[in-house]
Amino acid sequence: MSEKPPRPVLLYDGTCGLCNWAVRRLLATDRAGRLHYAPLQGEAAQAYLRAHGLPTEDFDSLVFVRDWAHPGDHAPLLRTDGALAAAAEVGGVWRLVTWLRVLPAGLRDPGYKLVARFRYALFGEYRPRPLADPAWAKRFL
Repeated sequence: MSEKPPRPVLLYDGTCGLCNWAVRRLLATDRAGRLHYAPLQGEAAQAYLRAHGLPTEDFDSLVFVRDWAHPGDHAPLLRTDGALAAAAEVGGVWRLVTWLRVLPAGLRDPGYKLVARFRYALFGEYRPRPLADPAWAKRFL
């Protein structure tokens, strides 16, 4: 009997314009449909955050979960570690940014935190609109 492949999930700020733009770009690139998504404000993400002792009201960091079916097998990846893991999972043009892994998170994360602090001022709040491909809906928890 073969084991199911991991089901990676990216938890993101569901009210952030930049975050939703990035999720839509990832969806468009990920033709294999490997990466799944959940807004940090949603029930599934909130339960995961509580279970792993992560903040449930601070949405300044995305969270990458390597395998949603076995969340205890790997530590969640935050900020640039999570973004780079999601990029690697999706592949395509996103793989180009994964070279940033050569830099330690201590050098990458300050830029991430700066953008996170001003993301609403720079990119605004997300305004819901239909997904470009209705089949993408099944990739959200």
